[in-house]
Amino acid sequence: MLTLMTGMAEITEATNMETTPVENNNELALITPETQPKRRKKKSMVWEYFTIETVSAGCRRACCNRCKQSFAYSTGSKVAGTSHLKRHIAKGTCPALLRDQYNNQLTPYNPKTGGSEPRKRRYRSPSSPFIPFDQDRCRHEIARMIIMHEYPLHMVEHPGFIAFVQNLQPRFDKVSFNTVQGDCVATYLREKQSLMKLIEGIPGRVCLTLDMWTSNQTLGYVFITGHFIDFEWKLQSRVLNVIMEPYPDSDSALSHAVAACLSDWSLEGKLFSLTFNHPTSEAGLENLRPLLCTKNPLILNGQLLLGNCIARTLSSMAKDVLGAEHEVVKKIRDSVKYVKTSESHDEKFVQVKNQLQVPSEKSLILDNQTQWNTTYQMLAAGSELKEVFNCLDTSDPDYKLAPSIEDWKVAETLCTFLKPLFDAASILTTTTNPTAITFFHEAWKIHADLGRSITNEDPFISNIAKSMLEKIDKYWKDCSLILAIAVVMDPRFKMKLVEFSFTKIFGEDAPTYIKIVDDGIHELFLEYVALPLPLTPTYTEEGNAGNNGKTDESQQGNLLSDQGLTDFDVYIMETSSQQMKSELDQYLEESLLPRVQEFDVLGWWKLNKMKYPTLSKMARDILSIPVSAAAPDSVFDIIIKQLDEYRSSLRPETVEALICAKDWLHYGSEESNALVKMEF
Repeated sequence: MLTLMTGMAEITEATNMETTPVENNNELALITPETQPKRRKKKSMVWEYFTIETVSAGCRRACCNRCKQSFAYSTGSKVAGTSHLKRHIAKGTCPALLRDQYNNQLTPYNPKTGGSEPRKRRYRSPSSPFIPFDQDRCRHEIARMIIMHEYPLHMVEHPGFIAFVQNLQPRFDKVSFNTVQGDCVATYLREKQSLMKLIEGIPGRVCLTLDMWTSNQTLGYVFITGHFIDFEWKLQSRVLNVIMEPYPDSDSALSHAVAACLSDWSLEGKLFSLTFNHPTSEAGLENLRPLLCTKNPLILNGQLLLGNCIARTLSSMAKDVLGAEHEVVKKIRDSVKYVKTSESHDEKFVQVKNQLQVPSEKSLILDNQTQWNTTYQMLAAGSELKEVFNCLDTSDPDYKLAPSIEDWKVAETLCTFLKPLFDAASILTTTTNPTAITFFHEAWKIHADLGRSITNEDPFISNIAKSMLEKIDKYWKDCSLILAIAVVMDPRFKMKLVEFSFTKIFGEDAPTYIKIVDDGIHELFLEYVALPLPLTPTYTEEGNAGNNGKTDESQQGNLLSDQGLTDFDVYIMETSSQQMKSELDQYLEESLLPRVQEFDVLGWWKLNKMKYPTLSKMARDILSIPVSAAAPDSVFDIIIKQLDEYRSSLRPETVEALICAKDWLHYGSEESNALVKMEF
């Protein structure tokens, strides 16, 4: 029925022009005497591209005005319709239209008659909308694709890519390496402008993490990530810089990178803390401190300024554990390799497991020796399946690698030490924004457990515990104050958890260390009382939040201040210290909140910022301090991360643009309409 109606409409449209044959605009319309409807103009946009020609009596064909190809239109009473004509235009199969390019953009063919303006309406069909081709937009999307998926820039010159694009869109002009490099840098600069606006408006300060990578050329690359809490009390992190350092082991490498970052992002005066994932010498720290203290307020005498990465500490401890009995680890690895590298061996292993009815649900994995978590998982699974390994030779005579009973006991001991490290490090990979509060719990538990293990009668256990304790003790001394103050900022714990945990760790000496935390947080609070309110756009909005634009009320406020209330302002300033100090004491004296697992500590401070105006500002900065400088995929690394050979061959500016822009595009920052074009 729909086809019949369409055909009738076309017949009516074709016979509405005249009652006799008339030649008009090279179009011959045949009108039969039987049809005498009122004159009506064709509405389909197809007729801007086609002309109906009579081939013979009762047979008409549609001729393309551009390429002169002929298409069926009507034969007798049967009308072919216009769908195939639309496809000829909209699908881009007309060779003449393919040649019509104006500024790399295809525009529909609009014949002008009598000086009239071309039609603005474009043909669209439900199945294939007409989309104008845009060369610049295509280049922009290729740059985004390369950045987001880490494709090599040279791919745009690969024959396979060129052939694919030409078949997909013949009108696209192929681009060179230099062109796409410029497009990627342009994307980076555009995203950077949006991020700079965000950072300029944050109400608090910024914490930085430094992660040193290396390359085959022995060059260093310092990855600098900024961490801050935005106006909505959401913890944010962005990769700010990737700075190439020719001499990564020098004492000035980190200080040079930090100075460049502070200058690039105008963070002088806004830096709060620095966490690094690279062994730093005392001389290197001495270079960092004066640099940071010169242009930044020295909070708590610099005790919160520098911190170690918890991921690097845990990895170093795990490396010591695995190195204590590397021969046993190798024996188990060889056994697992024997099973997992042969399908027949694996089948025999499963058969023996089923016969013995071993209840373990763990599967054997062959470890990646650059990541200690895989070695731990291999040892843990092997220990649970040790009975199968011990009996495997009965089913597979070729198996001669079974570890001894003593070997399995050693493996179980290693797993006992590795499990708390694995559980703690896993938080860094499974939690979006792990906080210092979480790792206060993990650090003090590991510290307390190792303190008990060093008294074990087994020298093997006590020696491993002693080596691990030295490293966690160093981390605890460097970072315990930061972690403890963060815990105090959690209304579920406050000073109570600090007192409880310090008693477990320090025993009779606990009151001394508890007093250090209590004095530190009070001193820090007084420093925030004395600090001026930052004049950022966010604080301006916050200050004007209650102003509804009523001019009369604001004028009355000005008049009141002129009528003797200036002395009142002086009185407020003189008594503010006492009042602000009581703000902290009031918070500490209030009852603890229930320990809800999904508690949002930042959300709580957002709701209570009016009740604790100064304390909330302090909490905002404290709770933004990151505990790890390692990326989630590098948490378990026991070697320094290395930039791949291709990227390290690029210019340092290009490497920075590719890595930073990928991170920023992940957050979907707004794009500017104007495309920044750069050529190299």
